[in-house]
Amino acid sequence: MSGSGCGSRSLWLAANPSKRWGELFFLFYTPFWLTLSLGIVVPYKLYETFTELEYLLLALVSAVPAFLIPMFFVGKADTSLSWKDRYWVKANLWIIIFSYVGNYFWTHYFFKVLGAAYTFPSWKMNNVPHTTFFMTHACFLFYHVASNITLRRLRHSIADLPDSLRWCFEAAWILALSYFIAYLETVAIANFPYYTFVDRSAMYRVGCLFYGIYFIVSFPMFFRMEEKSSEKWDLSRVAVDALGAAMLVTIILDLWRLFLGPIVPLPEGQTCHQSGLPWLTS
Repeated sequence: MSGSGCGSRSLWLAANPSKRWGELFFLFYTPFWLTLSLGIVVPYKLYETFTELEYLLLALVSAVPAFLIPMFFVGKADTSLSWKDRYWVKANLWIIIFSYVGNYFWTHYFFKVLGAAYTFPSWKMNNVPHTTFFMTHACFLFYHVASNITLRRLRHSIADLPDSLRWCFEAAWILALSYFIAYLETVAIANFPYYTFVDRSAMYRVGCLFYGIYFIVSFPMFFRMEEKSSEKWDLSRVAVDALGAAMLVTIILDLWRLFLGPIVPLPEGQTCHQSGLPWLTS
């Protein structure tokens, strides 16, 4: 992860040295929290003894190193840059905003449209466990970096095609990758008994498409950030871009709620089509 010049010739890695180092760091960091959560805690059922504190600590241990490690172990590509100009700072800020909106607001669509429920002990904000805010940050960093790398490779592969065909290929890939990521996450946590669905098979078939809407919007928008070496983003632009992506996802999710409705029967007295927004009517 030295950010040396040879990486700039890669069809997978970013030309921007700071972005290249940041993406590689997030990729190499991912096995740590994945192994901790899905390789140790879930298969050995350590969660059965967890209280609110242990769940929160697990989430913090998974997410916080994404900030601390690059802060103290500065990549060669970042040594000459101010902290606010480093890609890992901007990527973390973008994901913080997007994942915060996702947890605080969109989780209620999971409750109302997908029939999901969290039943593990947790301190909550807006009826959403604090644990999920931090775990989502770690997950979304990995998802978006993986999307960046594959989108970049695809663009190199189809660079000689007409614009309309390139757009179609990119759109198809983003749609497929978004659904795949949503499906993969749903399958990966299937053995955790305290995140439940009214109908898990419906979640696999249709709910993953609903969840994939997050990424259909966010993957191409996140990819744009400093993809051109000549185009520098300040933190205010990063924040506005993430908020714009979040607003677009919110609109699409609510249109689904109003016009397509829930994918499972809701409890008596609760309607998905009622006026107002899910987080205001829970």
